[in-house]
Amino acid sequence: MSAEPLKPSKPSPTGPRAQSASTNLWGVVPFFLFALMFLLLPTAYLMVGAFQDGDGNFTLNNIRGLFEANVLDAYWMSIKISATSAFGGAVLGCLLAWSAVMGKLPAWLRPTLMTFSGVASNFAGVPLAFAFLATLGRLGLVTMLLKSLFDINLYATGFTILSFFGLTLTYLYFQIPLMVLIITPALDGLKKEWREASDCLGGTAVQYWRYVALPVLWPSIVGAMLLLFANAFGAVATAYALTGSSLNIVPILLFAQIRGDVLHNPNLGYAMALGMIVITGLTNAGYMLLRSRAERRSA
Repeated sequence: MSAEPLKPSKPSPTGPRAQSASTNLWGVVPFFLFALMFLLLPTAYLMVGAFQDGDGNFTLNNIRGLFEANVLDAYWMSIKISATSAFGGAVLGCLLAWSAVMGKLPAWLRPTLMTFSGVASNFAGVPLAFAFLATLGRLGLVTMLLKSLFDINLYATGFTILSFFGLTLTYLYFQIPLMVLIITPALDGLKKEWREASDCLGGTAVQYWRYVALPVLWPSIVGAMLLLFANAFGAVATAYALTGSSLNIVPILLFAQIRGDVLHNPNLGYAMALGMIVITGLTNAGYMLLRSRAERRSA
């Protein structure tokens, strides 16, 4: 009696792979629960509240309130501060990243810059506001050093940290490092062969950047600027801790509508938050669109 060799059984499509997928799915459940509890449900709550009055009745008065003069002024001021800090952060961040990637600097400088950028891009809120007050406030360290060493009274020139320029300068502290982190991979994607081909054809450095590098980089640069705009537009802790209520910007006015004693109208605050979601959503959508286009070009 001869026994037939056992043939290896074919793996079932519902075998280990399906079990592994099921196990992995359980691993991402906490993330989806976190997103549901702290992002989706609060967003849905304020969206519903934006169309209700204090008694829970449906109304469009809160949406009409967005077009009142003080609210429009707050949006315009927030847009100006966000756009200025995004543009300044993009320009200075690009120059820093370019120096680190193509500037032929010491090898240790790039990882140091990237590490610092990772830390500084997340340094915001009350600690950042306190740092700038201690540095450039009326009795700040730099203010007093300029006055004692060089007889320069910074505040006599009209500068104040509690102003449009002061808040923009503060935002630049985390906008520039964020730009460095975003644009460095795009600069790494520029191939050396492109520069060599330009040089072989007699192209100058200006012509290389004008006709080769910038057409490749512009989706990444513009997309990063949109992300910086959204990053500054939604910042509230830094602005509130630094300026209090001296600047009429959307996050501070929204906070006053929801938690304040004088401008207490939570439903109008929900409508203002809805407006912020629309603006930041559009800018983030533009960022993702340009990012995908940049990835296709560098592929």
